[in-house]
Amino acid sequence: MNEYLMNTYSRYPIVLDHGKGSWVWDENGNKYLDFAAGIAVNSLGHANRKLLKALKTQAEKLIHCSNLYWTRPQMELAKLLIEKSFGKGKVFFANSGTEANEAAIKIARKYGKKFSQTKFKILSATNSFHGRTYGSLSATAQEKYQKPFTPLVDGFEYFEFNNIEDLKKKMSEDICAVILEPIQGESGIVPAKKEFLQQVRNLCDSYNALLIFDEVQCGVGRTGKLFAYQLYDVQPDVLTLAKGLGGGLPIGAVLVNEKADILEPGDHGSTFGGNPLVCSVAISVLQEISKPEFLSKVEKAGKRLKNGLLRLKKKYPELIKDVRGIGLMIGVELNKISAKEFSSTCVKEGLLLAPAGNNTLRFLPPLTISFKEISYGLNIFESCLQKVMQSNLQAAG
Repeated sequence: MNEYLMNTYSRYPIVLDHGKGSWVWDENGNKYLDFAAGIAVNSLGHANRKLLKALKTQAEKLIHCSNLYWTRPQMELAKLLIEKSFGKGKVFFANSGTEANEAAIKIARKYGKKFSQTKFKILSATNSFHGRTYGSLSATAQEKYQKPFTPLVDGFEYFEFNNIEDLKKKMSEDICAVILEPIQGESGIVPAKKEFLQQVRNLCDSYNALLIFDEVQCGVGRTGKLFAYQLYDVQPDVLTLAKGLGGGLPIGAVLVNEKADILEPGDHGSTFGGNPLVCSVAISVLQEISKPEFLSKVEKAGKRLKNGLLRLKKKYPELIKDVRGIGLMIGVELNKISAKEFSSTCVKEGLLLAPAGNNTLRFLPPLTISFKEISYGLNIFESCLQKVMQSNLQAAG
């Protein structure tokens, strides 16, 4: 569609122009219900009034000044994040999830070197996704992402997600960290088991390794809790965030407890990370999402969405293989249908979804989605299922 952009994305043939709340419009005036939300980014929907106010107010004062100086928005956002998570600790700001994970990897390596020159290995889970830069890609245990770019960074090994026995076999005194997503996103919305995460925590303590939770996709209210780890009663040493934290602006954050607070001047940095503009917006996003009544609504909306999808699974068992997820992070695994092709059908009908691994469609609407909009989206989704059923019947006969 555009001869000047690199072909790095398989895009839908629409040009989006503007949005409001849970809706977006293309250049031709067609309206879409957005159940992708920029892949879990537009947490407060489109053109949110509070977000826009914070953006305008800060843009008129100071957009960027570099990290050679202190700024009030950066300090306030860091304080908010630590108070609402670990209680004690520090924050490093980046511009994305992959950058946050790169910083976490460096923290882990430096932590390990405090004890032994051989303590540098990092374990990550199969089917994980931690980013596309070399360190984060090396932690991403999916061959389809890694193969074209080998050789990767040395020192990464993999274990089967939700399989504690496999992790036990891989643990050793040379492991400096274990990194995993409490809910795997890009592989198709696969939640960790509570007992598994608790045992991972115990193993990391036994081997003096850091536990890193990548909550780039599942954090910041997406599950109905401010942070996904709060669902599991397991606190990591390092927590990475991005996506929904900026409500649409690029920001990444690495939170560390006191044990993992080891970076010093010169160890790491970011020119744009934590600039006053994105931090001001992130403060407004975090203040809104962290309200108990807001999170309660997310939890209720998530249950309504999931129950509606489970009803459709029961009604169309030949098309829907599985429905899984927590809060407003739901995956629908299709049976013998291409998720990409099916999502294209949904686009034509006015519903935006995000395909993922294992032939799964991700339902990641803005956290402000209404019950009425959920019902509307489910109706469109069912209508697309019916179209596929009809097409299959005609093909058969």
